[in-house]
Amino acid sequence: MRFLGHVVRFIVAAIVLLVVGWIVPQFTIGGFWSALILALVIALLGWVVEGIFGKKTTPFGRGIVGFLVSALVIWIAQFVVSGVSVSILGALLAALVIGIIDLFLPVSTPFEAAK
Repeated sequence: MRFLGHVVRFIVAAIVLLVVGWIVPQFTIGGFWSALILALVIALLGWVVEGIFGKKTTPFGRGIVGFLVSALVIWIAQFVVSGVSVSILGALLAALVIGIIDLFLPVSTPFEAAK
């Protein structure tokens, strides 16, 4: 059941990214598979950042530092995932929209759930 929970989280995260791609200018996702891979890359990059700098600076942390790191992770992820194009402004807006959506539909990463 735990594996299924992780799969559902990634699917929900991919759907959120598709919605963000539809709402935010300068943030383009090629399709569902690109969004799913992007969700995985964002989760992995967030896990790496958390491992290096601690939980306070992760994309899933709170505050301005978490927001800026989230935007940076989104911007860097475009270089790993094909079919994704993000400008700096698009990454900032996407981080803001994802943060707002997370207020109403909190989705923890599989790495947070494993702790």
